Amino acid sequence: MNTVRRAAAAALAAVAVLGTGAAGQASAAPSPTPSTGKLPAGLYGTKDPTYDGVWRQSLSFLAQRATGYQPADQSVEWLLGQQCDDGAFPSYRADAAKACDAKTMRDTNATAAAVQALAAVRRQSAAPEKADQAVKAGTDWLKSVQNKDGGWGYSAGGASDANSTSVVVGALAATGVRPGEFTSAEGRSPYDALLAFALPCTDKEGPGAFAYQPDKAGKLFANADATAAATLAGLGKSMVATKASPDQAPACTDLSKPTPERAALNGASYLAKTLATTHHLVQPPMPGATDTTEQPDFGNTADAVVALSAAGASKQALPALEWLEKNSASWAKESGPAAYAQLILAARATETDPRKFGSVDLVEQLNAAGPAPKSPDTSASSTTSDDEDSGFDIWWIIGIGTVVGVGIGFLVSGRKK
Repeated sequence: MNTVRRAAAAALAAVAVLGTGAAGQASAAPSPTPSTGKLPAGLYGTKDPTYDGVWRQSLSFLAQRATGYQPADQSVEWLLGQQCDDGAFPSYRADAAKACDAKTMRDTNATAAAVQALAAVRRQSAAPEKADQAVKAGTDWLKSVQNKDGGWGYSAGGASDANSTSVVVGALAATGVRPGEFTSAEGRSPYDALLAFALPCTDKEGPGAFAYQPDKAGKLFANADATAAATLAGLGKSMVATKASPDQAPACTDLSKPTPERAALNGASYLAKTLATTHHLVQPPMPGATDTTEQPDFGNTADAVVALSAAGASKQALPALEWLEKNSASWAKESGPAAYAQLILAARATETDPRKFGSVDLVEQLNAAGPAPKSPDTSASSTTSDDEDSGFDIWWIIGIGTVVGVGIGFLVSGRKK
């Protein structure tokens, strides 16, 4: 996988479209920038947003809300403008004034991320009713494209995969919808789909892990990225997960009829064992690459830290977080806002200060990647249940004290997810 999971998934999906003979549609993708050569106002980051514009904007919002900031109204309006009339979000629309049509590639991952992000920022936005409508429309669209098995693929109608299904589960959980009750016409829930990707504890290569999808022969292979995502989803957590208590080492336990939570804890056990030696995940070589050296996978390591902490295994997550503190600075600088957001959420989940993350102030770097956000809000409305549903919790309250005393920034003991 690429350093930012969402961007990689989008690129792979584009390749898949080409492989099915729809080359005309894929090659006709709009230019990532307008004719002036400038990126749209309000967008986070300076790199080509074709495959991850909505995703990185959404993660930026979630990380900012988790550290007490509210994105600029201009940024929220940009994200709202990316939504199609049917409620779906593509990865990126260069010309938001042009209505989505049949050739617009709707993206379940981008839609789920945007739903969660807009739910998190809506109350403090300039147009809360508009944001509410966007959240509902996005959720309704996800319902309309839910597969028979209860899951989702990257694009509407695509075979379900663990990552896409998990992102949607996170969005449902963040907006107050019970994922287990979000069923297909056949009565299958997202958890039914996820359990089909779970490997037993007796599997030699990946005991307790989740597969991304079965291969052509129906065999499941352990995938750390999918496992981190599915662990959170099985626990009913959103991307903004916090440390669970009590803290205990995860163990893998096979049941005759596994529950989503049990499968999630099995996934946490696999992640803990995978990270035990090197403290980071690796990115396998891309097919056909001449360099077959495995590279560190910073983004998915951050996701694994979140998943472990949410599963009550923060002690097992800390060595990986410390590895990220020492080694992720250049990766985050190169990758941009989504990377800073991932690291912030990882820090937050382990109750680590993202402003003192190794040698980097993650909050400052993220805020500088887009229009200046609004300063931390100390009003009573900032701690409503609506914000809490979006992962905006006690660390925001703690941060208020720091803002009052120091007058700058927002000190939060938190992590990214």
